[in-house]
Amino acid sequence: MPERLTEMLMDTWTPLIILWITVLPSLCMAPMNQSQVLPSGSTTGLKRLTEEQRVLNRSKRGWVWNQMFVLEEFSGPEPILVGRLHTDLDPGSSKIKYILSGDGAGTIFVINDKTGDIHAMKRLDREEKAEYTLTAQAVDRDTNKPLEPPSEFIIKVQDINDNAPEFVDGPYHATVPEMSIVGTFVTKVTATDADDPVYGNSAKLVYSILEGQPYFSIEPHTAIIKTALPNMDREAKEEYFVVIQAKDMGGHMGGLSGTTTVTITLTDVNDNPPKFAQSLYHFSVMEDVALGEPIGRVKANDLDIGENAKSSYDIIEGDGMDIFEITTDAQTQDGIIRVRKPLDFETKKSYTLKVEAANIHIDPRFISGGPFKDTATVKIVVEDADEPPVFSSPTYLLEVHENAAINAVIGQVTAHDPDVSSSPIRFSIDRHTDLERQFNINAEDGKITLATPLDRETNTWHNITIVATETRNHSQVSRVPVAIKVLDVNDNAPEFASEHEAFLCENGKPGQVIQIVSAIDKDDPKNGHYFLYSLLPEMVNNPNFTIKKNEDNTLSILAKHSGFSRQKQEVYLLPIVISDSGNPPMSSTSTLTIRVCGCSSDGIVQSCNVEAYVLPIGLSMGALIAILACIILLLVIVVLFVTLRRHKNEPLIIKDDEDVRENIIRYDDEGGGEEDTEAFDIATLQNPDGINGFLPRKDIKPDLQFMPRQGLAPVPNGVDVDEFINVRLHEADNDPTAPPYDSIQIYGYEGRGSAAGSLSSLESSTSDSDQNFDYLSEWGPRFKRLGELYSVGESDKET
Repeated sequence: MPERLTEMLMDTWTPLIILWITVLPSLCMAPMNQSQVLPSGSTTGLKRLTEEQRVLNRSKRGWVWNQMFVLEEFSGPEPILVGRLHTDLDPGSSKIKYILSGDGAGTIFVINDKTGDIHAMKRLDREEKAEYTLTAQAVDRDTNKPLEPPSEFIIKVQDINDNAPEFVDGPYHATVPEMSIVGTFVTKVTATDADDPVYGNSAKLVYSILEGQPYFSIEPHTAIIKTALPNMDREAKEEYFVVIQAKDMGGHMGGLSGTTTVTITLTDVNDNPPKFAQSLYHFSVMEDVALGEPIGRVKANDLDIGENAKSSYDIIEGDGMDIFEITTDAQTQDGIIRVRKPLDFETKKSYTLKVEAANIHIDPRFISGGPFKDTATVKIVVEDADEPPVFSSPTYLLEVHENAAINAVIGQVTAHDPDVSSSPIRFSIDRHTDLERQFNINAEDGKITLATPLDRETNTWHNITIVATETRNHSQVSRVPVAIKVLDVNDNAPEFASEHEAFLCENGKPGQVIQIVSAIDKDDPKNGHYFLYSLLPEMVNNPNFTIKKNEDNTLSILAKHSGFSRQKQEVYLLPIVISDSGNPPMSSTSTLTIRVCGCSSDGIVQSCNVEAYVLPIGLSMGALIAILACIILLLVIVVLFVTLRRHKNEPLIIKDDEDVRENIIRYDDEGGGEEDTEAFDIATLQNPDGINGFLPRKDIKPDLQFMPRQGLAPVPNGVDVDEFINVRLHEADNDPTAPPYDSIQIYGYEGRGSAAGSLSSLESSTSDSDQNFDYLSEWGPRFKRLGELYSVGESDKET
């Protein structure tokens, strides 16, 4: 290669930048192609010639390398020489200076500025960065002026096989149905290699199985795993562990490899029938077991799992197919045997059944393998139990006439002990069902008798419960319902269905139907009711009315003539005899009231009162009552008005205006203190107007009339005030008409030794003329008024 470069340089007549590359022997052995050198222009190694030069001059070619190569991961004691830069302008006088810039310049790649040699200073990894783009330029060493434009070139990192294949998604898990044929697809794995897939075979992978043969195989280039053996059975081995290898360099010696694991699980198919664990099962059951109770379990095992292991159970043969049933437990897949009908030890002591278990889901691919079901024999032994009595019938219906005699037998119930011991039975009536105790039963033979009379019209049906109890074991009890129907006898007479009152028009015509009446009978004959109607014997030749039997078992009342008058006779009474068709027949007499009324020309009743004839024309009784009520109301209003006027003008209490002491009592004066007994007569506390009676109220009307008390005679000054006040207080408390403003009622007795002074003027020992009441004005409005009253009283006395 150096010789070839020399020849190209010698043929170039224009100044060119020549890229002189010295590579390692391994790189030099690589064949050169024309894409690795480029023609340069006349001015620089990479400049194009102008059009004039192309026309006038013969162009000489200068060859340069536009890319260089360096092996990755190469290391040695000295930096690696990547290549050399050279220009034709360099005469060898060392005036040219080479400058390098771009990716990794100065750090990864360093250039000798005199010789143009480029060295790699670090160990390179193609997987980190595959190529570097740099720019070279020649400048004057003294002036640093460019001698030619910069030239760009690439340094590529050449790949070596330094990365092993990797399974990024491993380890893998896959499934395949059991019993699959050879070549059934299982899964696909994928490995990656970080080496250059274009250069060499560093990234060319080949797959193989290290573990897992002979059950599975793998395609070397597609990495598809398939089954290699037929009919692999999950029940024999369910899981397989397969090791897959990926090797680069096309699988040749010296290549790198990586491995991964694939866990392959065989999924279940229904290829196994159910199988009973034993061919014969034995169970025992008490005869009194409740219906629906389980008495035993059978199990058919299936090597399959999930839906493929589900089985259904049936009883296909045996003498107890209608007595027992078998169902499947969804959780355990057991067959549960239950009782469908009652068992009886005395009737049958054992049963033999043939039970079948069959798969629910059948795989058609394996149907030829045989029936997917199995059978087993079940023997059931019935054990004796102490059973309650059994009645001869589950229910009883008895009939009795309502006129049956007391203690008459109306029916009988029977029961027996089904056990071998056959205990005697005693009968009784559940009195909760016969609260009125209308029936009795013989405890020995079960005959039911009548205890009280029956009435069909009151209660047609009686429902009682008979209890049968074993005498040897009172806990064994049975009950049976007994319905007793009361049959009818003709013991009720017919009567009118309702109270009828007929209306007869004065202008009625002969033969006119006045009223249609019907009858009812509480009895209920088998053929229905049929009533016979007739008049009393003394009324057969009634001159006014006659009767007619209708087909619908009703009766029509007809008038014999016209010209009935209310003034002549307002009401007619017509007795009618009603008889039934019973045996013996029953009859009753009902009276129909016929009222004569005034009717319009159309026969519409207008008035049935005889008083209407004596009323004034155009004025009815109702109008007169309304007028009278209005007059009474007006009189009441006038009386109330006058009373209120008088009540307003009269004073509330009859009093003497000259009596100042009474004024004091009226205005809530306490009176003299409890010790004020020397200067006045205690009798002054008495109201002079009420000595011989009670003080009447004019402002209210007493609810109760209070009898006047006997007047109290004046008492001496030495009387006890405490006793006097208590007597008056007791009278006032029991007097509902007493005024509420009595000072004694309000203040009562203060008690002896009160520190408060009395406000009464009676305490003073001075004469009335010496009293001055002006100071009371300073005590407030009430005392000011009190002072004025006293002043007025004194001035009146002086006058």
